[in-house]
Amino acid sequence: MNGQELATAFAHGGAPLVIVVDNGIYGTIVQHQEREYPGRPSGTRMANPNFADWMRSFGGHGEHVERTEDFAAALDRALATETPALIHVVIDSAVMPPASSEV
Repeated sequence: MNGQELATAFAHGGAPLVIVVDNGIYGTIVQHQEREYPGRPSGTRMANPNFADWMRSFGGHGEHVERTEDFAAALDRALATETPALIHVVIDSAVMPPASSEV
């Protein structure tokens, strides 16, 4: 939930691959709200930046993926780079983590 780790990786020559799965909401908070107040989630939408652009602003490799069929090629390009890389995967806000079925 913050970028200090990437700044540290760049400063010390690390080259992590980060995959951000972005459904545009605070999913865990929605789960708690649904459990306690069914049908009334509040304050859980997020306005995220384009994380691929953000990674490129550091000088790394960034990919923005919105379609499943585009992921494999983005992953191949990210793995081929020698710099830190990030793939920003944008998914539908209705997609929740696996534990969501047990709210």
